[in-house]
Amino acid sequence: MRQETLQCGAMGAGRRLALHLAVLVLMTLGGCTLLQDSQFLYFPDNPPLAVVLAEARRDGLVPWPGEDDYRGLLREPEGPVRGTLVLFHGNAGHAGHRNWYADVFTRLGLRVILAEYPAYGPRTGKVGEDALVADASETLALARSQFQGPLVLAGESLGAGVAAGAVARAPGDIAALLLITPWNTLEHVARHHYPWAPIGWILRDRYDSVENLRGFRGPVALVIAERDNIVPADFGRALFTGLAGPKRLWVIPGAGHNDWMVRVDTAWWQSLTGFLLGE
Repeated sequence: MRQETLQCGAMGAGRRLALHLAVLVLMTLGGCTLLQDSQFLYFPDNPPLAVVLAEARRDGLVPWPGEDDYRGLLREPEGPVRGTLVLFHGNAGHAGHRNWYADVFTRLGLRVILAEYPAYGPRTGKVGEDALVADASETLALARSQFQGPLVLAGESLGAGVAAGAVARAPGDIAALLLITPWNTLEHVARHHYPWAPIGWILRDRYDSVENLRGFRGPVALVIAERDNIVPADFGRALFTGLAGPKRLWVIPGAGHNDWMVRVDTAWWQSLTGFLLGE
């Protein structure tokens, strides 16, 4: 399993969202051209499709919906299918790095689609909230047209913001929502790290999950890491408080933003999946 060193800023030691925002502010205040926050929020890996698929096959994943129109990776469960889970990953790497989600959820009877963003992996396109959310909506529509049964939408970190944006466009298509280490708004996270910076002026992408989920009435499972120093747990709790439908909060004791998955067991995953499927 490849873990992200950072899901809300960059991959690699010290490349935190807060640091990049600071650099952006200093350059701006110094009279340089205002840079887009896309340069500081998105850190894709871009291996060729052949490389992605070679690695995917070793993990039991296949291109979805196909090689010619690649949007992500798919794995079917070996037994009866209880539903389909579409996962939107964090800000770094590419979808193939999240193969461990497929390991977990297919064992619990869910078909898993590891969705890929535009400009990530072998996909072309551009990054930015509008582009990612629009593409995510297309991915969900395709999954709904192709597969029967409950459609569960999941997102980790940045992916939770993308998932919330997609839900706002078509809330009735989603049976349940899983949000892992989410924020309430990206602006709150940025202000937490650098309260002195003119964040409201700098950020172009907002990812306001509170507003985007205001109309959603389906079940929401929200997972936060108790000691998350990237997206502090209080932002996840603030998002949870505003949810209107059935909801459940999982707080993982002692966990950070990137190690929470090694602190949960099979029973935990079974409980989470049961809630998502209304069982």
